[in-house]
Amino acid sequence: MLLSVLAAIVGAEALVMAGVVVWLLLELLTNQQSSFETAAAIVVLAAIAAVFLAFVAVNLLRAQPWTRAATLTWQILQVVIAIGCFQGLVEPAGAGWYLLLSALACLLLLFTPPVVAATRRV
Repeated sequence: MLLSVLAAIVGAEALVMAGVVVWLLLELLTNQQSSFETAAAIVVLAAIAAVFLAFVAVNLLRAQPWTRAATLTWQILQVVIAIGCFQGLVEPAGAGWYLLLSALACLLLLFTPPVVAATRRV
């Protein structure tokens, strides 16, 4: 049950990341960029992150042991970005709350005994 909730949150994060990719792609194609190569690289990296998150979400449902480390790594990155939002380094500042709350929920679920037991190597 808790593993399914964790997979749903990570899946939702994958969908949000896919939305970010679409938004970045539209920005790349409609606005003048100071460095097209850098902007294109950011779009590619965001797309890789979206695919990675979707892959992790699916494999969480399969109770793969490696997904705990992958989920933990992503949630730590999300907390760092949320802190950047709160400090005004990343706009909009309100987005930091969504990032922080979903990351904390995942971190909490990640270390619950049922999730650890389900993803433990046998």
